[in-house]
Amino acid sequence: MRARNTFVAIGDSFTEGLDDLWDDGSPRGWADRTAERLAAGRPEFTYANLAVRGKMLDQVVAEQIPVAERMRPDLVTFCAGGNDIIGFRCDTDDLAARFDAALARLVATGAEVLIFTGFDLRRMHLLMRRLRGRVACYNELMRASAERHGCRVVDLWGMDVLADPRAWSQDRLHLTPEAHERVALRVLEALGEPVPADWRTPWPAAETPGWGSRQRSDLVWVRDHVMPYVRKRLRGIAIGDGYLPKRPELAPVVPLDDRLGRRV
Repeated sequence: MRARNTFVAIGDSFTEGLDDLWDDGSPRGWADRTAERLAAGRPEFTYANLAVRGKMLDQVVAEQIPVAERMRPDLVTFCAGGNDIIGFRCDTDDLAARFDAALARLVATGAEVLIFTGFDLRRMHLLMRRLRGRVACYNELMRASAERHGCRVVDLWGMDVLADPRAWSQDRLHLTPEAHERVALRVLEALGEPVPADWRTPWPAAETPGWGSRQRSDLVWVRDHVMPYVRKRLRGIAIGDGYLPKRPELAPVVPLDDRLGRRV
């Protein structure tokens, strides 16, 4: 097994960990959860998370990849392009070509690089499902890049548990804490690391909301999340403006209390 004593995560809100929060309100997310597990038994382990919410692929490449190149970590996770995909227009071929060039830079550092497919949106609202074709096309192009460069792929599309609405927070763009934990387990599995639980475990049985309840929920979602997002995009306001990486430097990971699942 390759050395994994230094880990750098780059990307957008998915990697920053939005909607999976510590008690102080700071984001945790699958990357922190993965780092906590990787740190066990590795006293020299250090971790940086450069991801910032709202970042487009080109911003991740310009702002985060040079930092990762200087750090020369053993392991890099790279997930970007999702914010481009949900834009008003997106040329997936061009996006994938830029992703491939960025991936080549990361691989050139000598790091083990892990990339991610996009999610399957088949059970999302129609406004989200219309993007399913874009996501599928981008996924296949990223898989081809991973094969060219010898990278591992975390198949989020194939994680059926993430198609359940309970995996998503109120904005339907970010994962719940339980879903972030499942992604962390899937990442560890892809790396061949010990996995403390099975990410495939079905969600508990639950009553399906009625038609009226679903319609009301959809209306609230459009009002509170979709329209504010659209207004910001039309005004040229970037969601990540004013935000900085939460872990800009490689640093030790605070020990994890496995029983309570919180920092100690």
